[in-house]
Amino acid sequence: MDGVIGQAIQQVLTPIFDPGFSESSFGFRPGRSAHGALRQLQQYLREGRRVAVDLDLEQFFDRVDPDILMARVARKVRDRHLLALIGRYLRAGVLIGDIIQATGVGTPQGSPLSPSLANILLDDLDKELERRGHRFVRYADDLLIVVGSVRAGERVKASITRYLTTKLKLVVNEQKSRVARTDECVFLGFTFRGAKLRWSDRAFADFKHRVRRLTGRSWGVSMAYRLKQLVKYLRGWMNYFGISDYYRPVPEIDSWIRRRIRMCYWKQWRRARTKVRHLLALGTGKREAILTAISRKSYWHLSRTLATQTGMTNAWLASQGLISVRNRWLKAHGYA
Repeated sequence: MDGVIGQAIQQVLTPIFDPGFSESSFGFRPGRSAHGALRQLQQYLREGRRVAVDLDLEQFFDRVDPDILMARVARKVRDRHLLALIGRYLRAGVLIGDIIQATGVGTPQGSPLSPSLANILLDDLDKELERRGHRFVRYADDLLIVVGSVRAGERVKASITRYLTTKLKLVVNEQKSRVARTDECVFLGFTFRGAKLRWSDRAFADFKHRVRRLTGRSWGVSMAYRLKQLVKYLRGWMNYFGISDYYRPVPEIDSWIRRRIRMCYWKQWRRARTKVRHLLALGTGKREAILTAISRKSYWHLSRTLATQTGMTNAWLASQGLISVRNRWLKAHGYA
């Protein structure tokens, strides 16, 4: 019930506030996305702005001042019952065990209302940045301001930090905030090489970790279920990170994933006789099939032998449901 009411309030607030929001605000807004923020940032980079002010708002959703937020909501909402209901959400507290602990600051955790309230509060920041003529992109509390030089960046960082702390009563994490070359920044999971996008090292490490889990030999599930879960994850990851302009690692990713799937099949077939039977059925020569099946080398090593690759071909793996990261990248970039 709490979630339904929060969603209902959010649906009332959106048409009231959203039309007046900044064109540089992309988070949790109809028809806008992280990709839109990245594309706008790319345009600024093409204009030659290669220094970024990267401001980190410390525990933003936990530190929102309810009085400051409600004052901004009340600018456009006149209904006192709705204002009172939003105020109750902000001060409802959190349930820890069987005890409700009061919350003097912050927005309701996990509520669909929180992102809308965050945008209402931070719209003042957006308008201030626009008034000063800055180029910036904001996705919820992720903010990047691009400028022409390090000196300009230091001035902007100092002045906007003052604005956030004095006007909006927010806390800027000085340890995580910085002025740096855009090539050194990570924004929404991406880094930049000039004006080109590429997924960050952290995002790629998380991707490989998840794929390893989904293709782990000890996961006792059927191959059909394993492939279903893996493909679901690959589609989601590529739908977001597939806009990366960096192609070089893409074919290697496909090769690595296929090898891990061959390893899973090899482990699942267990007995040497079963392995030989499967390989022969898939077209592997009898000698190669037998020698590979009786080998005592590791599953990972044997997943890259002539026998396993001529049997479990790329086409066969595709027929089992495995998708190609390379093909999805090419399609996303208009090559297929």
